[in-house]
Amino acid sequence: MKNLLRNSIILLLPFVLMIVINESFRSSIKERPFHYFGFKTMNSNEIINNKCTWNCHSRTSYCKANHLKFLKQYTSFTDKIYDNEIKLLKKTGAYELANIAILVIAIPFLIFYFLIKGLNIRNEIKKIKQNA
Repeated sequence: MKNLLRNSIILLLPFVLMIVINESFRSSIKERPFHYFGFKTMNSNEIINNKCTWNCHSRTSYCKANHLKFLKQYTSFTDKIYDNEIKLLKKTGAYELANIAILVIAIPFLIFYFLIKGLNIRNEIKKIKQNA
């Protein structure tokens, strides 16, 4: 029962935290929201020099030139990974669906699985040490 509670908290906490952070910033957004596939997004599609918007999703070069500050020196390394990831998602023929399935569902659940597996192994090691 203790592990079930721990695992539930580990699974739900990132989603709850994401919702709380997003909703706490929603009231401070002044720009007109962007409508994407019939859904109203939090961010606009306007070009804003000091803020990333949906426009940056389609124009990453504009975003890198105007918004990237701290990690600019690493773009030669990260761009290769990013570009290959986008190509891989587009090769599926359903970019948006693959994006959700892989980046939003599969990878976080794999991280969750390995985190829980690691915690369970740690508990096993503790039990063995206590009995030794």
